[in-house]
Amino acid sequence: MPAKHSDAIGELRSNLIEYARRWPAEAEHTLPFLALLDEAVRAGEHVSNAIGRADDAAQHDAPPPADPFLRERLAGHFTGGAWLIDRAGRRVLLTHHRKLGRWLQLGGHADGDRDLAQVALREAEEESGLTGLSVDPELFDVDRHWIPERRDVPGHWHYDLRYVVRAGDNEDYVISEESLDLAWREISELLDDPGSDESMRRMAGKWLARGGSGG
Repeated sequence: MPAKHSDAIGELRSNLIEYARRWPAEAEHTLPFLALLDEAVRAGEHVSNAIGRADDAAQHDAPPPADPFLRERLAGHFTGGAWLIDRAGRRVLLTHHRKLGRWLQLGGHADGDRDLAQVALREAEEESGLTGLSVDPELFDVDRHWIPERRDVPGHWHYDLRYVVRAGDNEDYVISEESLDLAWREISELLDDPGSDESMRRMAGKWLARGGSGG
């Protein structure tokens, strides 16, 4: 496995362990994520071993483990989510997701990138059209959720690692093809909104519990 991939996976593992320490009620939720990181290590080792062989035996090996940082691993794969807050820390930008038909945080597929904080930042930029965004390196939330079958893509799991992304001076978003709509929502209202996704209410509670500024 390339050293940069190994380092990134090690950092994600440390972040998940620290997350479980900070949120003990969610510690069990991190276990599937840690197991998937183990699979990423095995996939990387298989590739490295195959490259290092000088004979043709590798051609007859069993199929390699699928990389869980790629969307092609249909059993489930990592994604990066963005809790995109305004400068005052009172509102979060949500997308009315075109495929899922629900109001959710921004985010998307890793597509091979092991730095999921940067994935969250990139997706926030692409889906909002906002410039001058920044991302906090600390893991903010984890959520494993089922994505229903759609067209030629079977149902599968998203292992979503979520990070706080902060807006700069520009808060005038542009709706991308990923969204039916975008909207700034008051975080305090999300907390008590029974129509909001459960994970949206959980993140709202976390944000408000730490003072709404991320300190």
